Amino acid sequence: MKFILHATMEITPKPLIAEVILETGTLLNIDRADVKPSGGEVVIDVHQDEYDTVTAAFKKRGATITPLEQPVIKDEDECVNCGACISVCPTGVISFKDDWTVQMEVDKCVQCGACVTMCPHAALKIDK
Repeated sequence: MKFILHATMEITPKPLIAEVILETGTLLNIDRADVKPSGGEVVIDVHQDEYDTVTAAFKKRGATITPLEQPVIKDEDECVNCGACISVCPTGVISFKDDWTVQMEVDKCVQCGACVTMCPHAALKIDK
């Protein structure tokens, strides 16, 4: 299960992720990170069975958590299945089906926003 870890300026210098891994014994996958001294966010993927334990450990350290239940939302009425989004997706979330309609595997999404920017019909949005 994916979530966004929002880090403030106060907790950014701390080894937050390492502490949570050591405390919980859980493996975390970092899908995307944008962290600066002023704060930032990290998209983390963790097994669903460990989600509550891991997010509680981050919250205990002052981090804010946002679950990513459906990171990319496709407006079926607006999408013309042009495929412009396919070529820019770095993780292969978007592809064509056999009938040449666009399909999405949102569990791979790292919320980079490239597909949203590329879509000529504004048929995609990031759920934040």
